[in-house]
Amino acid sequence: IHAMKVKVLSRNPDDYVRETKLDIQRVPRNYDPSLHPFEVPREYTRALNATKLERVFAKPFLASLDGHRDGVNCMAKHPKSLSTMLSGSCDGEVLKVWNLTKRECVRTLQAHEGFVRGMVVRFCGTSFFTVGDDKTIKQWKMETPSYGEEEEPLNTILGKSVFTSIDHHQKEGVFVTCGQQVDIWDEQRSSPIRSFSWGVDSFSCVRFNPVETELLASCASDRSIVLYDMREATPLKKVIMNMRSNTLCWNPMEAYNFTCSNEDYNLYTYDMRYLDKPFTVHMDHVSAVLDVDYSPTGKEFVSASFDKTIRIFPKDSGHSREVYHTKRMQHVISIKWSSDNKYILSASDEMNIRLWKANAAEKLGLLAPREKAAVNYSQKLKEKFQHHPQIRRISRHRHLPKSIYGQSKELRVMKEARRRKERNVRKHSKPGSMPVVTEKEKHVVTVVN
Repeated sequence: IHAMKVKVLSRNPDDYVRETKLDIQRVPRNYDPSLHPFEVPREYTRALNATKLERVFAKPFLASLDGHRDGVNCMAKHPKSLSTMLSGSCDGEVLKVWNLTKRECVRTLQAHEGFVRGMVVRFCGTSFFTVGDDKTIKQWKMETPSYGEEEEPLNTILGKSVFTSIDHHQKEGVFVTCGQQVDIWDEQRSSPIRSFSWGVDSFSCVRFNPVETELLASCASDRSIVLYDMREATPLKKVIMNMRSNTLCWNPMEAYNFTCSNEDYNLYTYDMRYLDKPFTVHMDHVSAVLDVDYSPTGKEFVSASFDKTIRIFPKDSGHSREVYHTKRMQHVISIKWSSDNKYILSASDEMNIRLWKANAAEKLGLLAPREKAAVNYSQKLKEKFQHHPQIRRISRHRHLPKSIYGQSKELRVMKEARRRKERNVRKHSKPGSMPVVTEKEKHVVTVVN
């Protein structure tokens, strides 16, 4: 018997019948590229329009949380609750505990005399620690006391000197403070279980590594960044830079990497294994950088500066992708990136905490499936054509306050003059006597093991 081929028309109603009469008609399409010769120009136009619309809809500022009566000096995120945030001000009125969903203060307590220097929430979220100018460490309950109950700390430790920063271990009941030295404390004891100092008179910031939880890093007043291991009796090593680092933050996804904010207007990302030079120098600020915080994805970080702006940097890029500023915002002292990667919180001199979108043009709230598809499609188009001159120009353009624009221009001119002078000196010197020093190597003085 001969096998016979029979061609049959096969139609699946799902391919062309609408599910409801409100749906749009399904159109059969042939995706053969030879039938669509203008596909790329059409996509380019769409990418251009998407880029322009992104700039039109870029409205990053969401809310201002006011209520403090002095400059806000520090903030802390809650590890378990996205909507809870704590802030401490320069008048010792630490705690305002904020509900970010309702955008209101749910609790205020007088924690210290003088500045609140640092605060951190315990990893389980049941209590938090504060340090202040009155040389005390206080532990407080996270839940609001019931009616008629006094607002009392769970525990108070009196130290020998002023504490400037505090951080808590990710898994154990251990926390670290810094001031004249770096002290590691057990929650059950009133004296430190270990103290580190390395010929430095004071430290400004100390942070636990969120991945390798036994490691610590601190910024010291002698322009150094010091690394420690909690299990050892002495510090591991330190890198001395040209100018002082104010704060640092570990990358939550890459155990070895940390970024520090410096007085010389830059941020430096180091790999702790190779401290002889930073692997990225992040420039754009026009005044000292006061604080830095990583996004939970570890791909970007946000920095707060004395120049009254906030900048968002990709971790491996030398320049910021975004800059936020308002007319009223003064020197930004503290910055936090929310744990859901959507929001940024900034605390500044003029007693306000501001809530920003991490992605300026992102639409908040629930998106319909069709909206999601459109957003993803335009995102892909922007990525595909990102290097085209016009699209690049539109997506990179930011309006800056006149003072910052002028200062950045001036800094650019100064830097170019310095480069030109170096080139001329090298040209008229004996070959090899003036080695080329890269931008990364310029800022590090030495590494001490």
